[in-house]
Amino acid sequence: MLRQLELVERVKSYDPDVDEDALNRAYVFVTNAHGHQRRASGDPYYSHPIEVAGILTELKLDEATILTALLHDIVEDTDTPVSKIEELFGGHVARLVDGVTKLSQLELKSERSKQAENFRKLFMAMSQDIRVLLVKLADRLHNMRTLRFISSEEKRRRIAKETMEIYVPLAERIGLHRFKEELEDLSFKELNPDARDSILTRLGFLKEKGEDLTQRIIDRLNRDMAEAGLEAWVSGRIKTPFSIWGKMQKRNVAFEQLSDIMAFRIVVKSVPDAYQALGILHSRYPVVPGRFKDYISTPKPNGYKSLHTGLIGPEQHRIEVQIRTREMHEFAELGVAAHWSYKEGVPNTDGRQYRWVRELLDILDHASDPEEFLEHTKLEMFQDQVFCFTPRGEIIALPRGACPVDFAYAVHSDLGDTCVGAKVNGRVVPLRYQLQNGDQVEVMNSRAQTPSPDWEKFCVTGKARARIRRFIRQKKKSEYMELGREVLHRKFKEEGLEATEKGLAGVLGKFRLDGVDDLYAEVGSGNLTGREVMLAVFPGLKEEIRKQKTEPLEKLKPKPQAKHHRANGIPIDGLIPGMAVHYAQCCHPLRGDRIVGIVNTGKGVTVHTIDCETLEAFQDMPERWIDLSWSDDPEGASDMQMGRLHLVVANEPGGLGNLSTVIGKHGGNISNLKFTNRKPDFFEMLVDVEVRDAKHLVDIIAALRATPAVSTVERQRG
Repeated sequence: MLRQLELVERVKSYDPDVDEDALNRAYVFVTNAHGHQRRASGDPYYSHPIEVAGILTELKLDEATILTALLHDIVEDTDTPVSKIEELFGGHVARLVDGVTKLSQLELKSERSKQAENFRKLFMAMSQDIRVLLVKLADRLHNMRTLRFISSEEKRRRIAKETMEIYVPLAERIGLHRFKEELEDLSFKELNPDARDSILTRLGFLKEKGEDLTQRIIDRLNRDMAEAGLEAWVSGRIKTPFSIWGKMQKRNVAFEQLSDIMAFRIVVKSVPDAYQALGILHSRYPVVPGRFKDYISTPKPNGYKSLHTGLIGPEQHRIEVQIRTREMHEFAELGVAAHWSYKEGVPNTDGRQYRWVRELLDILDHASDPEEFLEHTKLEMFQDQVFCFTPRGEIIALPRGACPVDFAYAVHSDLGDTCVGAKVNGRVVPLRYQLQNGDQVEVMNSRAQTPSPDWEKFCVTGKARARIRRFIRQKKKSEYMELGREVLHRKFKEEGLEATEKGLAGVLGKFRLDGVDDLYAEVGSGNLTGREVMLAVFPGLKEEIRKQKTEPLEKLKPKPQAKHHRANGIPIDGLIPGMAVHYAQCCHPLRGDRIVGIVNTGKGVTVHTIDCETLEAFQDMPERWIDLSWSDDPEGASDMQMGRLHLVVANEPGGLGNLSTVIGKHGGNISNLKFTNRKPDFFEMLVDVEVRDAKHLVDIIAALRATPAVSTVERQRG
């Protein structure tokens, strides 16, 4: 553990003007506050914050950050309030300490919920001051260094997994490469000790066998630079066990098959020198295809700049070389911490490396709960990246597997919400197209467009998924409210009553709801029935209204002269399928069909045709039936619906072609086709056709029956 004088001297070594009195007071304060508390290792608890402060002095961080490191566990683990820290060390330090402090007093349902809530608070705090994250990473690094003292193997593995999933990507995002590698290795040691030990053993064997191979390659590269008249500094090292293991897993090869386990770095004076050094290497050694990356012209999102290349280098060894200037090297080592050294005062940055923080805040705004935020945060951080360009040349970094919708949301949330199509490299592509490195993406949008629930199936960024889920939640609630309002008013009207806002507001307490809109939403989602609400508003009716025992099928079956449209049913046009209403997959109802709804608790209403056989299962549950209808002039009448046909088609050349031609000529569109039976003479199949309404499907059926290749065609009902 660092002694008081030693810590102060460390800070003074790079900041002679530091407030020594503040550091001394904080050191004494933390030792007194933690008193006789002990860590799992048996050391005094105050040794932990002191060591965290020591780690941050290695990054030459400012006085406020060092004070925060010393005090970061005070609020959580002692009875010291934040106000006391503000009184002794100022409001700035108090805010930083509060940002790092966990929500230890918050009672949550599960350990995962607690973890999620902690990260939610951490991201909110670090958006105000990135130094909160620097302290948090140093805190986690020291905890990982002492992880072996925790007796519970399950707890050690949970902490290591959390470190790998959250803290390692965070360290990478802010450019703290040193922290990232050590956190990876310490987590790897706990999660897969056998693999790590095996790699270390093999590395030890190679080191003995190769002796001074690394130094010989460094000397050769130095000579290469000197012979070309370029001043440069060359260093080299063996890659970390986790990095080597990751390459083995990614390439699915054994250790012996890896040849690029050595990494070398060439530091030069200027950017032109960096490209000159690259030219020297490429002219003298064979280049490994696909291993060159220019992060100077296209920096990483965290601001990292360097040239990377793979070579068959000196002595025919495959090596990786990084070329950068001194300023780039300093940033590569310290990352965002380089902007917060004592000399800088105010961070000197254009903000590009903080874009991901703003995106995480956007996710935070749209996530429904902390656990969803944690899920989307992992999606946002823990993936390889592809770099794409806007039509104006702006670089957008996305996770591998991202689609144009992810790109649209990365550019701007409104652009994502209204996205209708995309062009990649000038060519129109589907919205589910997976973007590749270097793609130029042009997003087409329309103000009439809204996010589609289907987008969530192929979007991969946390921001996009959070926005889509938020829209679905809001749209579902509004549709539940609309449907529930209709159900309640019609139920009251059936009994000659009126559902007034005042009457409904009077029973909110009984159902533990906050407003009348919430009551409508509960009825629309099926969590409450109209009858339950009516009897709550008019409790005196309970004895008068006898229990309904009507036969729903008999009541709702069409009369011989019945029209397709039922004016007394609740209209469902305008409601988005998949939200409050769902079209049954057993009968595929179409606009113009006689329809009825079955309420599913918590999921809204499933729409069936009145003659659907599935309805027999709900014969004894009249409370779940709702009479539905199509509107006379629905807004969504132009939307296509899916009807299913069962066909038997002759097995002859051109048979399927004739089938698709007839459907296309009559305005239909085949969305799916499945063969259910194959025989030498005939094919039996199910065909899903997009049509406007039931009449449109009837017209297509009539045209198919007139086609010689089609033996039989019927609308599929099951």
